[in-house]
Amino acid sequence: MEYGIFGWIIVGLIAGALAKWIMPGKDPGGIIVTILIGIAGGIVGGFIANSLPFLGTGGTIWNLVLATAGAVLLLWVYRKVKGRSA
Repeated sequence: MEYGIFGWIIVGLIAGALAKWIMPGKDPGGIIVTILIGIAGGIVGGFIANSLPFLGTGGTIWNLVLATAGAVLLLWVYRKVKGRSA
């Protein structure tokens, strides 16, 4: 499913909220950084979802799953990197 950049930002916001729900705790950057990480994860996950041909046309749920997985991964990496420098 084609979203465009605005659609991926919305998916990223949802993915960021889900990532925060999956990985609760205090983030070094606060809620704004978590939202930005969610948007980045949404965009990365969205590009991955669009490049997988086996998802077909009904890939909206897969887009959200991959966007959330990307946001969780980026949030985990961010916590590890900021944890070392703090």
